[in-house]
Amino acid sequence: QVHLVESGGGLVQSGGSLRLSCKASGVNFRLKTMGWYRQAPGKQRELVASITDTSNTYYVESVKDRFTISRDNVRRTVPLQMNNLKPEDTAVYYCTTEQGGRTFWGRGTQVTVSS
Repeated sequence: QVHLVESGGGLVQSGGSLRLSCKASGVNFRLKTMGWYRQAPGKQRELVASITDTSNTYYVESVKDRFTISRDNVRRTVPLQMNNLKPEDTAVYYCTTEQGGRTFWGRGTQVTVSS
């Protein structure tokens, strides 16, 4: 069974940094594209960053040059380093992957950036 667990969220001041992590189990991690989404109150969930099995990365324009996604195939984790955080980054951040035609999500971790 696929299981994704996010950690590392919290409250930080504008300009600060946080490092999120997603721990995956129940998937052939090395072969999976992994993604981080976020959902702010009253807004749709959006893809923030993703990383393929060959470590090709994608970032939404609003986080480029501030966020960095990576992967550790030994620990089966996907860190998301977030620097120069802004109040508009406030959201619940979710880890996601696909397997067997289904999309799986973690429970999310709250990131709150105060101005």
